[in-house]
Amino acid sequence: MIEISKAEFEVLEALWANYPASASDIISKLNEEKTWHDKTVKTLLNRMVKKAAISFEKQQRHYLYSPLLERESYTYKEGKSLVERFFGGRIAPLVAGFAKTEKLSKDDIDELKKVIAQWEKDND
Repeated sequence: MIEISKAEFEVLEALWANYPASASDIISKLNEEKTWHDKTVKTLLNRMVKKAAISFEKQQRHYLYSPLLERESYTYKEGKSLVERFFGGRIAPLVAGFAKTEKLSKDDIDELKKVIAQWEKDND
């Protein structure tokens, strides 16, 4: 699995939202949340091209970037890795920890109930 830093993930999020995108487009999208320096974003883009996390296509004087990683697949693998590393592969302790610290909203709980109900339906 490709190792992606937190900053690289933020760039990927911007790309997943709208691609292909130029470096300027990505910088503009990232700057909606917090200030990013152009040089930093371009360094991250180059790093991710080398990692084969994104690709680029040259169009005239611009490079257009696209993700090579699918968001759903990447986040699933990262989530699974986190659960395996910290919780021995068990999801219940993770959810219980959030429930105990009141980090679960009513919407979160409703969504979890739907997931469990669907799992029970599919696995009976």
